[in-house]
Amino acid sequence: MWRLIMLCVIQIATCVDQGCRNPSKPLSGMSAPGDLRIGGVLPIHVDKIYPEINFKEEPRPAQCIQFRFENYQGIQAIRFAVEEINRNPSILPNITLGFEIYDSCTVLQRAIAGAMQVLSGHGQPLPNFKCRQEEPLAAIIGHSMSTYSMLLAHILGLYRYPQVSYYSTSSLLSDRMQFRSFFRTVPSDAFQSRGLAQLVLHFGWTWVGLVALDNDYGQQGIKVIQKDILAAGACVAFIEHIAIKQQDRNAPHIARVIKESTAKVVVFFTTDVDLVPVVDEMVKLNVSGKIWVASDSWATTPFISLDKYPILHGTIGFAFYRVTMPGFKEFLNEVNPSMSVGREWIKIFWEKAFDCQFPERELSASTQPPVRECTGSENLGTIENNYNDISSLRVTYSIYTAVHVIAKALHDLRTCIRGEGPFFNGTCANIWTHEPWQLLHYMKNVRLQMNSGREVFFDINGDPPAGYDIINWQYDQDGRIRQVKVGSYDTGVDHGNIFTVNTNSLQWGTGDREVPLSACSQSCPPGFRKASIPGKPICCFQCILCPPGEISNQTDSLDCFKCPWDTWPNLQRNICTSKSREFLSYEDPLGATLAATGISSSLFPVAIYILFIHYKDTPIVRANNYSLSCLLLISLSMCFLCSLIFIGKPEPLKCFLRQVTFGIVFALCVSCILAKTIMVVLAFKATMPGSSLKKWTKPLVSYCIVICCVIIQTFLCILWVLLSAPFPENNINTKIGTIVIECNEGSPVAFWVMLGYLGLLATISFIVAFFARRLPDSFNEAKFITFSMLAFLSVWVSYIPATLSARGMYTVAMEVFAILSSSWALVICMFVPKCFIILFRPHMNSKEHLMGKERSVSTNVKHL
Repeated sequence: MWRLIMLCVIQIATCVDQGCRNPSKPLSGMSAPGDLRIGGVLPIHVDKIYPEINFKEEPRPAQCIQFRFENYQGIQAIRFAVEEINRNPSILPNITLGFEIYDSCTVLQRAIAGAMQVLSGHGQPLPNFKCRQEEPLAAIIGHSMSTYSMLLAHILGLYRYPQVSYYSTSSLLSDRMQFRSFFRTVPSDAFQSRGLAQLVLHFGWTWVGLVALDNDYGQQGIKVIQKDILAAGACVAFIEHIAIKQQDRNAPHIARVIKESTAKVVVFFTTDVDLVPVVDEMVKLNVSGKIWVASDSWATTPFISLDKYPILHGTIGFAFYRVTMPGFKEFLNEVNPSMSVGREWIKIFWEKAFDCQFPERELSASTQPPVRECTGSENLGTIENNYNDISSLRVTYSIYTAVHVIAKALHDLRTCIRGEGPFFNGTCANIWTHEPWQLLHYMKNVRLQMNSGREVFFDINGDPPAGYDIINWQYDQDGRIRQVKVGSYDTGVDHGNIFTVNTNSLQWGTGDREVPLSACSQSCPPGFRKASIPGKPICCFQCILCPPGEISNQTDSLDCFKCPWDTWPNLQRNICTSKSREFLSYEDPLGATLAATGISSSLFPVAIYILFIHYKDTPIVRANNYSLSCLLLISLSMCFLCSLIFIGKPEPLKCFLRQVTFGIVFALCVSCILAKTIMVVLAFKATMPGSSLKKWTKPLVSYCIVICCVIIQTFLCILWVLLSAPFPENNINTKIGTIVIECNEGSPVAFWVMLGYLGLLATISFIVAFFARRLPDSFNEAKFITFSMLAFLSVWVSYIPATLSARGMYTVAMEVFAILSSSWALVICMFVPKCFIILFRPHMNSKEHLMGKERSVSTNVKHL
């Protein structure tokens, strides 16, 4: 920093006879006399050309180019404000304000030289000397560029001279440790950056590109935006810097990055002059479909809002508040070359405004020959340009405010009451001999109500309340781009939302009616969750369907969450719906079919029982132990009916009784067949000479066998229900998305023991009957018992793998089917052949036919 100062000031001059001299060439500017001076270092020209250095002669100063009408309007705002204050008797009465303004030409050396000339008061840059005592310097206005303001603030801070910037917004200038005497009438970029980040997030843009000027203004501003965007969960697609030290500003590279990026939204934190090369390059590459988000440095500039830049249509950004200044337009149009104040600048302005040339001077910074000679009598009211356009006074009003703030601080200093002053022992400062640090005290505490209604004051960092208009670049009816206010961002509001935007009034450069999207990945709809892609930012993700049993009911959900146990996701997996309840009901076609089959099947054993009663005296009925056959038929009918207890909604009593009933009834049935089988064998064995088995052929023996077998099964069932009784339960694990209402058997071991006992009885009957199948008789009961037990065992052996593979109500249905099938197997194998003989072969239902040739054996068979 100090090296730059030394480059600007080549020699330290001396003051001789109240005069100062320095070989440096003084800067030309604009000044007006007064009792107190306000200094200003502002750029009227916004670009420069550095001459070539050959190290053989003294380097020539930079050549100023691009005279800006709106900047010159700001210079006139200082003169307007000073004259307005001098006319106002309530502000600094009997004191006249003067000013001394220099054009920095956006050249750092010229900015320093201008500040030095203001400080020295001599017309030449002389550090550490005050060569004019009769017009004390109050404060300095400037600079517009943050980097320049920082350097000036370091110099002015040494002397404690108040410095008021009207356009420097870098957040670094809020550091009171470095910049003790710096103030500004525009908000800090810290507020703007947060507001721009909030603007981006307000529209749901999560994939954003950032382009910043490669200086303190751009780097600090974009840093805050990036931080806030990332903190909100959005992502930055790229960050590029406009290289101010390069002739092309690195525009080709930046334009290619923007074109190739999938981000539709790009935030440009730069100045209008430095943005032009980038815009030109993007037009050349035909980059379209992008949304430009503008910082306050170019959001309202007329410099690039030209018809040749249609890609800027739809730009949205922040701008300083727009206000009106009554009488300012007339004041601007009164400027003419005959005025003595700032005559040199007026001539430059006049030549630019009317495209002419004064004969006594060359047209500066122009490559085109003049079209005519300037007369000085041209009327400014007949032309419309950025100079006399007061429809959007933003930066100009900020300069105007800076003058009024300084005047108000001087007024507060002058109106100090002796003994109540802010300094030692209540003393006050003398306005004619005050020190800079004394005015600095009043600057820190100034409060000023402007004509616009806004109150101006400074916080502890020298920043005013932050307030912005949200601007949208739209086409008017004539097809020209204009900046339209669509919202506001004001941190000074006492209540309500500090951020407001009217989305319906926006126009988008993408042609969309709705807010366009800018995302690395499309939003995941409800029912999906976001899954990050390795190596990509968090905004780049893939949508994964929620797993079974889980839902997501929000867009871009990070996780899916499980539904409550009694609910299940719908097909879209965005809401939990009640799970379907499943059990083998009578309303279900399968349940109704099985119930009807069970009821109708139970009638067959009853019909056979009636048939046996009717033909009880016939040989074939008597030959099969009539009483035991009737008991078997009754148990078979009960076997068919016990299937009904498995159908219907499981309830505690049903679950308690159904397996027990099934086990006991089937034990009765199978034990009857076992008794018949044993009695058949004993009957034939008893006919052998000397046999002692005849006493075991009595009917009482068969009844004892039945009773014993049933008692054992009953004991097993009682033990089962006492130790671990079956109970109804809601099974959510068997079938996905379904609550299976079923009976929990309590103890699976007890169930299989009960079923195994039935299998044991059937197996014994099968084995005994199998060995007795060749006993001599025309109608051998053992053969039918063998077939019936073989069928019975086959059904229940098949039931085991079938029930293990079945799910839900089909498990119950398999058991019901096994009950009906095994019962029908017994009915068919045991009784259908007898019924066929009784009904259709009555000649076979005779004693002779049953006894056949072995009469001696058949004599004992009739007692079975």
